[in-house]
Amino acid sequence: MAGLEGIEQPRGHSRATAARWSPAVEDEQGLKALELFGDPAQSEVPLPSRPESAATARRLAQVVLLRTWRLTPKLTEDAVLLVSELVGNAVRHTGARVFGLRMRRRPGWIRVEVRDPSRGLPCLMPVQDMDVSGRGLFLVDKLADRWGVDLLPRGKTTWFEMRVADR
Repeated sequence: MAGLEGIEQPRGHSRATAARWSPAVEDEQGLKALELFGDPAQSEVPLPSRPESAATARRLAQVVLLRTWRLTPKLTEDAVLLVSELVGNAVRHTGARVFGLRMRRRPGWIRVEVRDPSRGLPCLMPVQDMDVSGRGLFLVDKLADRWGVDLLPRGKTTWFEMRVADR
């Protein structure tokens, strides 16, 4: 029975966490992030290279995608996931103190860029079902219409683009 109790406790915790989350709360946090850090659709937003910056980048992207550009929830969900993956790679693999987030829109397309000071290139690796890491670029490759890396004199920009319906 002790094993079953251990299983039940995390479920209750998840329900409590889920009960506190709501689109309104997420939207409020996104607007607060926009106020604190700036709008990545206007200019590059510098963020500290820490794991918690992935949540900030997701919130910024969600506000831009849903509120400013009025994209569909499904496209927004996919793009926010990919933002998280690019930010995670920048935080884990570059040794940077700061990275930059930039979002652009042109007719029929959105583009998200994460700039960091490392010139080390990301590598798309084969992924197995049981792998617990290394899926970031695999997801980018599967969900984005195109992606790539632009080398800069000091660092690189890793980006993805997705097709969008213009309204």
